[in-house]
Amino acid sequence: MQTIIKPSAAIRQNYTEIANLCKETGEPVFLTKNGEGDLVVMDIAVYDQRIKQLELREKLVEIEELRKMGTPDIPARTVSENLRLRLKEKSNV
Repeated sequence: MQTIIKPSAAIRQNYTEIANLCKETGEPVFLTKNGEGDLVVMDIAVYDQRIKQLELREKLVEIEELRKMGTPDIPARTVSENLRLRLKEKSNV
């Protein structure tokens, strides 16, 4: 991962350049103000993907914690069968 650092004034002066840099590299651009970190700019598609990855990790951690606490597993086949039954019940109503 390449760290890209630009002064915050660059976003006002070179928005298109920074936007293209984010899209081309898939990496965030770190903006500084007075030599200190200020903002991070990134492509929205990359941002969405990272959010989805974080949400998946959170779910996996939650599932692992439940497993460690002794919560019984439900086989995928059972879940599938239960879902089919409920869908069939809903369509018959």
